[in-house]
Amino acid sequence: MSEVMINVEVVYAAVDRQELLKIEVPAGTTVSGAVTASAIAERFADVQFDQCALGIFGKVIPDPSVRRVEEGDRVEIYRPLLADPKEVRRLRAEKAAKAKKAQKPI
Repeated sequence: MSEVMINVEVVYAAVDRQELLKIEVPAGTTVSGAVTASAIAERFADVQFDQCALGIFGKVIPDPSVRRVEEGDRVEIYRPLLADPKEVRRLRAEKAAKAKKAQKPI
């Protein structure tokens, strides 16, 4: 009796290019297992995929080593943020406040 296989996609978007790999994995494969099976790490040698968050259709998976993929899932590999969005907003607001204060007539 042969093992049941399912089709999933594994995607990663770098700054300069994107990869979408369609792969076939055994039913019961975990999200992490699908990333490994895709061999996407060979295409992006400079990326540490074990440090990246993983998700399915835009939703982060808290424990990708437990969550199993289903037929048609799109496993997404998320790059780490370069800057904290809250910190960027705070700095932008401070800069705008200083600019506004500098424009006020005395």
